Amino acid sequence: MELSGWFLWFILFWVVVLVGLFAIGGYFMFRKFLKSMPKEDGLSDLNWEEYYVDKTIHLWGDEEKAMLNELVQPVPDLFRPVAKQKIAGRIGQVLLEEKAKKMKLEHIIRGYILATPKRDHKFLRKKLAELKIDVSPYEQYFEQ
Repeated sequence: MELSGWFLWFILFWVVVLVGLFAIGGYFMFRKFLKSMPKEDGLSDLNWEEYYVDKTIHLWGDEEKAMLNELVQPVPDLFRPVAKQKIAGRIGQVLLEEKAKKMKLEHIIRGYILATPKRDHKFLRKKLAELKIDVSPYEQYFEQ
């Protein structure tokens, strides 16, 4: 049996599509694997995120959760839970470093800025502008 004509091109197309999809999936799995690897202190990035969230969970009220949900709206649905966990961990780190007794909007915004990569800061600025929140007090964090 010899492959020729449209069937050959059909098979080649699906080979390219499958290799591409496997490469993309492998990339994201490898990134998650690297985040779960222990660092010098014996804890991974994921462990630290959980630690900060667990230590500050009592400070999260309904308003704070709603604000976090509102800020992560630009993130695609598929990645939103991971983004929320990372941002909540960073907010928890900010709260613990300051020894804050109550969470404020300032903590949420600062933690969000510090948790997101610089390439996503323009989306955050746009979202904060939509919410009518002045970003001038937070400019120093955008530059870190």
